[in-house]
Amino acid sequence: MRVIVTARLHRASMKSSTKFALIGLVITGLAAIGAFVGFGLKSASNVGRPAPPRVPSTSAPALHTTLIAALVKTTAAYLSPGGPATAPIAASWHGSPLDLPVIALRDGYLEVRLPSRPNGSTTWIRRNNVHLLETPYKIVIDLSTRHLLLYRDGKLTLDAPAGIGTVADPTPTGHFFVAFFAEAPSAAWGPFVIITSAHSNAISDWEESGDAIVAIHGPLGEDQAIGTTGAQVSHGCVRLHDVALVQLRAVPDGSPVEIIS
Repeated sequence: MRVIVTARLHRASMKSSTKFALIGLVITGLAAIGAFVGFGLKSASNVGRPAPPRVPSTSAPALHTTLIAALVKTTAAYLSPGGPATAPIAASWHGSPLDLPVIALRDGYLEVRLPSRPNGSTTWIRRNNVHLLETPYKIVIDLSTRHLLLYRDGKLTLDAPAGIGTVADPTPTGHFFVAFFAEAPSAAWGPFVIITSAHSNAISDWEESGDAIVAIHGPLGEDQAIGTTGAQVSHGCVRLHDVALVQLRAVPDGSPVEIIS
């Protein structure tokens, strides 16, 4: 099943104004029948999702927080600090402004995670080419317990049963991040869809959409199966009861998502 819609993507600007862009967007999510599909996404409203605080360029992230590099233009990338240049990074991904978690700082450079394949891709960028933000949030998806955990400032604030990938099409493990929030195509998806930087390792190109991106969203009719213990009901995406999904609304783009087995 494939649904294409025109999308209006937006988020709070680094300045006082908010910029909107009307685009046609096709990404891959999880259909109600339990398969990855290509569908157009409209970014969810940022009302109730305050932007993470800016941090001085000389500051290191506080304990239990993650530094985020918010790209404002196409940015040069390098194999290592001061090393050979690689392909530059566009300031947006699927039409949404790109906020990248920082995993290392060295000699005026930042090592950041990328949303592109292969999973786990990183690169180095110059520190003075980005806005620096920080997030106190971290999402952990434990495939062994089939639960999603949300931490804020290192403290557990949510422990929710989740629908995860099946044995044939498992949810990939690794270190990822929240790429952007998207408006749900229908009520079955929950109040919104969280697009992550993770990609299915079992599905490379669903219905010629060009990718298979892992999302976090509502139950798609599997509330009973997910129950209180979670279940293997998807082709890689993570399904939550709506009451749990809504509690992720304040998590900023760029926040880390760790999927463990």
